[in-house]
Amino acid sequence: MPKYSRVLLKLSGESLCDSEQGHGISAHALSNIVGEIKLAHDKGVQLGVVVGGGNIWRGAQDRGEAIGRVTADYMGMLATIINALALQDALEHLGVPTRVQTAIEIQKLAEPYIRRRAMRHLEKGRVVIFAGGTGNPYFTTDTAAALRAVEIEAEAMLKATQVDGVYTDDPRKNLKARKLEKVTFMDSIRDRLKVMDATALTLCMENSLPVVVFDLHVKGNIARAVSGQKVGTLITE
Repeated sequence: MPKYSRVLLKLSGESLCDSEQGHGISAHALSNIVGEIKLAHDKGVQLGVVVGGGNIWRGAQDRGEAIGRVTADYMGMLATIINALALQDALEHLGVPTRVQTAIEIQKLAEPYIRRRAMRHLEKGRVVIFAGGTGNPYFTTDTAAALRAVEIEAEAMLKATQVDGVYTDDPRKNLKARKLEKVTFMDSIRDRLKVMDATALTLCMENSLPVVVFDLHVKGNIARAVSGQKVGTLITE
C-alpha cells in the first residue's frame, strides 16, 4: 500500500536523453521512465508530474548574448511541453491514462492548467503532467514542481535525480562528499546543497511539504518512494 495518496514527481529533462548524447529524447530512456511511473501508478497513488526541458534547451547556458533572459526562459517552457507530450504518449502506450496541462495555452496540444480540473483528473486515476513551468520567466521547473505540488495538495514531492540522494558536495567531483539520509529545508538553503533552488525549497518549507530526493536510475525507486520505503534523502522541516 502506498504511504502517500497523492504525490508530485519532478523529472529533469536530462533524464529523457542518453548520457552519451546529452540532448534530445531517447526512446530507451523514455521507455524506462514511463515503466517506472507505471509501477508507482499501479499502486493506486494519484500522480502528478513536472518535467524539465534541459535536454532540449537550457536558457541560462544556451542563450548566449543574442537571446535575452525572458525569451530564453519562454523557450525553455516550450521545451518542457515537448517532453510532456512524449511522456504522455509513452504512458498511454502502456495503458496509463494521462493528461497534459500547460501553463502556456496551446489548445491543439494540451489542456490549459486549471487546478480543479487537474485534481479531478487525479481523483479519476489519471496521471497529470504539468508543463510550461509556472508560465513566467525567472522561475525554474523545480519551483514549478513545488508550486503545483502545493496547489494540488500533494502529500510529498519526489525529486528524481542522477544521484542517490543529497550530498554535502558533488560526489562526482569530491570523493569525500557525504550522503545525508535526512536534512532540513533550512540546512539545505543555508549550506547551498544544490538540491533545488531556494525559492522551491522555501515554498515547500512554508507549506510543510516533504521532499524525497532519490536516484531515478535504480529500478523500482519511484514505487518505493510512494510506498514510504527508505530511498535517497528526505528533506523536511
